[in-house]
Amino acid sequence: MHILDKVKLTLQKHDMLHAGEHVLVGLSGGADSVCLLTVLDRLKPEMNLRITAAYLDHGLRPEETPQETDFCRDLCGAFDIAFHVQKLNVRAHAKAEKLSTQESARELRYRALQDIAALVGAHRIAIGHHADDQAETILMRLFRGTGPSGMAGIRPVRKNIIRPLIDIERKHIEAFLDAEGIAFMVDSSNLRDDYMRNKLRHHIMPAIKKLNCDVIKTMSRTAEICRDEERYFEVQVTKTLMKLITRKTDTAIELFLSPLEAMDKVILRRVLRRALDETRGLREIGLVHIEEIMRLIRSGAAGDRSYLPGGRRAIRKYATMLITSDIPQTIEPVAFDSSRSLPIPQAGIVLLPRLIARQQWDGSFGDAKTSAVFDAGKLTLPLTVRSRVAGDFFYPFGFGKRKKLQDFFVDEKVARDERDAVPLLLSGDAIAWVAGYRIDARYAVGEATESLLQILIKPLQI
Repeated sequence: MHILDKVKLTLQKHDMLHAGEHVLVGLSGGADSVCLLTVLDRLKPEMNLRITAAYLDHGLRPEETPQETDFCRDLCGAFDIAFHVQKLNVRAHAKAEKLSTQESARELRYRALQDIAALVGAHRIAIGHHADDQAETILMRLFRGTGPSGMAGIRPVRKNIIRPLIDIERKHIEAFLDAEGIAFMVDSSNLRDDYMRNKLRHHIMPAIKKLNCDVIKTMSRTAEICRDEERYFEVQVTKTLMKLITRKTDTAIELFLSPLEAMDKVILRRVLRRALDETRGLREIGLVHIEEIMRLIRSGAAGDRSYLPGGRRAIRKYATMLITSDIPQTIEPVAFDSSRSLPIPQAGIVLLPRLIARQQWDGSFGDAKTSAVFDAGKLTLPLTVRSRVAGDFFYPFGFGKRKKLQDFFVDEKVARDERDAVPLLLSGDAIAWVAGYRIDARYAVGEATESLLQILIKPLQI
């Protein structure tokens, strides 16, 4: 069957494109996107299509981009197709948003295509993913760990994104271009083994094809079956997840714990996968780590946590489960005037000081968790509040000797990712109080104390 006929079948099968519509083609100059543009251009009279093409410069290959841009512009000129170029700063976005280079490129790429589509009034955005991309994606997910949703692979249609070549193998695309004498560009990054996909493409897939020459078709059929089943589960998962989210940002999601504990693991696994996929900073968490989160939900206790790749963490609270990629905040050194309150947003608290004469003291030493009392005469003012630094130590009240702060945190079971947000009150260079935990014995009230400094800890109202 000719490639044009195959594409027409795919368009009909997945209801991708209708007569008279305007389609924006993502054009890189590579074989797949050149084939896509050519095929759609040849279907243009029959379907009364309007076509626009866009080249996106990711800023990752400056030595190749000018050639690719010129090639794509010339190709569009030959087809009399409107052509747009947009530059993306992938590295800066990855750094600012704490994303991998690949995830940053993907996010910016789709955002730019949507912006251009809106600008030109395109109804659909056509991407050149093909059957080999589908097989590679499924294998990558298998290696990372996946379930049926991952096995569903790349969706032929997602909202206004369409993939008309998704049922066509790379060898047929290249054969078509060769037979038609149509040139294309080769992205040098695709020739290197820097990424998992390239390693699969260069080494694993050729070996698999020796075992089954039709493996691409087989995996495509498998993905289609999984997608059919996923459509049913997606409805159930959407209804469930809507009732679970208590808080969500780009980097964290918090879910009510009680319904998760009672949930069947088949739905629980899918709910967690969906929750992570819809939270930008958590998308790269694999199945093995979802299983860790499930164990935390089933058998963990409040305060337990699981440390996931890329600095991500799952934290079981009393009533919720928090999954986050937020970097634990540190407290920069700040002077603490004992005559006024000090908000500490990193810890979510405010310190409220009060000087007390000995004769006005009610005898309470405070619990060191929500309040503390010091011998004001032993303190060096102004005080300082900061996070821990390497080598910190103090003399915990009631302990009787010096103790490293690191060892104290371990003994108190303070989670690693929370230690930098614990405020330390310093008198000069010495720790006077590990706020919320213990004061230093050297600054405790004694018989000779004449004036006292009381400090209360209150929640910070934002």
